[in-house]
Amino acid sequence: MNYTLSLTDEADDAVREAILSALRSYNVAQAGASAHRPLIVALKDDTGTVTGGLWGETGYGWLFTRLLVVPESLRGRGIGTRLLAQAEEEAIARGCRAAWLDTFSFQARGFYERLGYSCFAELEDYPPGFSRLFLQKPLHAG
Repeated sequence: MNYTLSLTDEADDAVREAILSALRSYNVAQAGASAHRPLIVALKDDTGTVTGGLWGETGYGWLFTRLLVVPESLRGRGIGTRLLAQAEEEAIARGCRAAWLDTFSFQARGFYERLGYSCFAELEDYPPGFSRLFLQKPLHAG
């Protein structure tokens, strides 16, 4: 098979989908279907405008929290805890046994640890002067 390599800094959705499709096919052949499903908990203001929330997904029996944000003006009121609790509850209903996420050392490590997450990996000096932290938590029904 002949091939060429093409380097770009333009994010073409069709190229991403072609790469992702090939990867998904391989993953399914190796590990079975992931039962991947998006899981979103939106935080809305009085006008219905989304101002924050949680964006994640479930698959292979795990909840992955990709994004979690509470506007600064609403922090300290337990909203982040409620967002994560609602997502975890839904993940358990979907059959998930654990959850994972990543955060930067200047963000919310302590918050997640107070909620039962523990750090299982650290990528030091990313971004420079900080670390990217990977945390996980077992999920239990009830």
